[in-house]
Amino acid sequence: MSDFKEYMATGGACGPVSDEELDRLISEYEWFSTARMIRSHQRGVVSSRLAVTSASRSVSSLDMKRIDFGCDGDADNERLIERFLQLDNYRIVADDGADDEQISTEAQLSDEDDVVSEELAEVYLAQGLVDEAKAIYRKLSLLNPEKSVYFAELIDNIDKTEKQIN
Repeated sequence: MSDFKEYMATGGACGPVSDEELDRLISEYEWFSTARMIRSHQRGVVSSRLAVTSASRSVSSLDMKRIDFGCDGDADNERLIERFLQLDNYRIVADDGADDEQISTEAQLSDEDDVVSEELAEVYLAQGLVDEAKAIYRKLSLLNPEKSVYFAELIDNIDKTEKQIN
């Protein structure tokens, strides 16, 4: 038998918690649902208090089905994935409507978009070329994700000014 702290730290791998300790925790802390859940799992009996409160609480990891892959930390990842997929007959299937193009997480600009700067956007605004200025700010936002909020505010201000004029 393990104590409650050891049980929680190892995710239950150390063995069950003694009934006496669980009963003591529940009598001392009536609100302690985790101890009630562990006791229910170990005894195979659903607590009436847990049944009443289950609608108001999210799913607990204690309620989830345990999966033992039997692999150590250095196990081959492909073998691990295969065992997981075979466990409940899961399958990885490509989406029929998916494109064969590569998915990119980086901003991509074409070669003709080499010159972009805040100064250029300001020049466009001074010349009344609002759409070109907003396009420059969008490109700058892609190139500088840390300043994307700043550029979004500039575009929003341009739109507000444009609405006031029209």
